[in-house]
Amino acid sequence: MGVPQRQHFGATAFSSFGAFWLSYYALVKGTLPGLTGSTAANTGNAVGLFLLVWGVFTLYMTIAALRVNKAVLAVFVALTITFVVLAIGAFTAQNNITKAGGWLGLLTGLVAWYASFAGVAASTFGRPVVPTGPAE
Repeated sequence: MGVPQRQHFGATAFSSFGAFWLSYYALVKGTLPGLTGSTAANTGNAVGLFLLVWGVFTLYMTIAALRVNKAVLAVFVALTITFVVLAIGAFTAQNNITKAGGWLGLLTGLVAWYASFAGVAASTFGRPVVPTGPAE
């Protein structure tokens, strides 16, 4: 018996981002093999590459989000942009770029709250409560 398509999207997205947070913690705490004793520049490059790779993952999930709804699509577009800006900030060691990425992350969180409220409310009430926009 297969898993419905929408459950694949959610399961892939949210289990992957759970893994992101666990691995990001290990990266910034220096507990990943090979990073012990790295210079600041090397660490910035490692974090930049890490964030860029997650930006690529998020970009292809954004393409898949085209089939969910506009609210979920907005979350993934915002998150893709956030990852790219944070990666640029890490590669260049420019604090202002990193701060801009942080603000974009906060905006992404607000959009995600809206999308999650829309999904939970629609499930609870058995009908859409707030607009999410139809899938394309």
